[in-house]
Amino acid sequence: MTGAVSKLAAPRPAAPPLPPASLRTPALAFAPSARRFRVSIAGRARSPIVAMASAKEGNGAPTKRTSLHDLYEQQGLSPWYDNLCRPVTDLLPLIASGVRGVTSNPTIFQKAISSSSAYDDQFKQLISAGKDAESAYWELVIKDIQDACKLFEPIYNETDGTDGYVSVEVSPRLANDTQGTVEAAKWLHKVVNRPNVYIKIPATAECVPSIREVISNGISVNVTLIFSIARYEAVIDAYLDGLEASGLSDLSRVTSVASFFVSRVDSLVDKMLEKIGTPEALALRGKAAVAQAKLANQLYQKKFSGPRWEALAKKGAKKQRLLWASTGVKNPAYPDTLYVDSLIGPDTVNTMPDQALLAFIDHGTVSRTVDANVSEAEGVYSALEKLGIDWGEVGKQLELEGVDSFKKSFDSLLVSLQEKGNSLKTASM
Repeated sequence: MTGAVSKLAAPRPAAPPLPPASLRTPALAFAPSARRFRVSIAGRARSPIVAMASAKEGNGAPTKRTSLHDLYEQQGLSPWYDNLCRPVTDLLPLIASGVRGVTSNPTIFQKAISSSSAYDDQFKQLISAGKDAESAYWELVIKDIQDACKLFEPIYNETDGTDGYVSVEVSPRLANDTQGTVEAAKWLHKVVNRPNVYIKIPATAECVPSIREVISNGISVNVTLIFSIARYEAVIDAYLDGLEASGLSDLSRVTSVASFFVSRVDSLVDKMLEKIGTPEALALRGKAAVAQAKLANQLYQKKFSGPRWEALAKKGAKKQRLLWASTGVKNPAYPDTLYVDSLIGPDTVNTMPDQALLAFIDHGTVSRTVDANVSEAEGVYSALEKLGIDWGEVGKQLELEGVDSFKKSFDSLLVSLQEKGNSLKTASM
C-alpha cells in the first residue's frame, strides 16, 4: 500500500478534456456577485468509520482481522464502502480492515465537496484557469476517483478484475437520455483512464439500452437504482446482450454489478402497510426489502446458468454480480445490521455507508443467508401483493425519488460552486 500512497503525491497528468457540449448543461458563468458564499467549512470532523479504522498498532497494521475479511473469505461476499471524500488516503485503514471497493454518487460528492476545505486549492486553480462550475465539478470528482482507483488497484490485480473497483456516476441530469448517457459513460471512462473504474448508469427505462451499448463498447458498468425484480431482469438482459454484441473474443475485462437497492423499499412499503393498518399488514413491516432481494438472487442464479451464459463464460465473461445498495437501516426499530446480515452469500457485494459498516464490524453475523428461507420470502412477496401492494409501482416511485434526489444534490452543488467561484472572482478584483 505504501507504493500506492506515494503514487498519489506524484505530479498529475494534464487536466482531462471537458465533456462534450452535448453532455453538459449551459455554462454557469462566474459573474461578480455582492453575495459572498463559501462552500467549504474550515476543517472537517473525521467520520466515525475513519476514526474507528485508524486505530492501529505501531507498525501501521490493523489491530486485528475483522468480520469483513470473514465475509469475503468464508462466504464470498465482497464488502464495499459507500462513501468517498478527501483525503482518499483515509481509505487505507478501511482497505486493511477488509473493504474491497468503493461506490460514490452525486449526493456523496455533494456532501464531500460542500463540507470540506480539502477541495479548495484545486477549485481555486480551476476557476483561475477559467473553468465553469460544472467543468470544475468533474475535475474535482475525477481526481478523487483516479486516486481511489490507485489505492484499490492491488485488490483488482489480485482478484483478476473481480474486486477493487471504484464507481463514478454519469450526470443525473441524463437519467432519461439514452444516447446522452452512452456518450457520458464513454467520456468518463476515457478521462478516468483506470482499469478498475466502474461507470455508474441508472436502471431507468431510457438507460437500459444505454447499458447494453456501453457494455458492448467494452466499458465496465455499475448499474444503479434498481428497485424491482422486473427492472433487474431487464438489466441482466442488457448486460448479456452487450457482451454478445461486443465482438470481443476475450470478455474477461468487461464486468458489471447490478446495484439492487434495499432499505428504501422498506421505507416506502412500511408506509403503505401502516396506511392499510390491519394486523396482517402491520406484521409485514420490515420484511418487504429482504424478501424481494432474496428473490432477485434467485433470478440471478437462473439467468447466469444454461446454454446462453455458458457460451459467454467460454469467452471469459464474468457474471454480473448482485450488489446490495442502500444497506443503511433507516428505521431505528430494526436491527442496525439487518440489510447486511440477511443478504450474505457467494458472488455478491454489499456496499455499506459508515454506520452499517461500523455496526457489522462490531456485531454482525457471518453466515450464509441470501438463499435461506426462500419460500418464506416468496410468501411475504405474495402476501404484500394480496394486500394491494403493486411491486411495479413501488419500483417506479422509488426510481423517480432516487433520480430526483441525485439531481437535486448535483444541482445544489453546482449552484454552490458557482457562488463560491463568484466570490473568488470578486475577491481577486
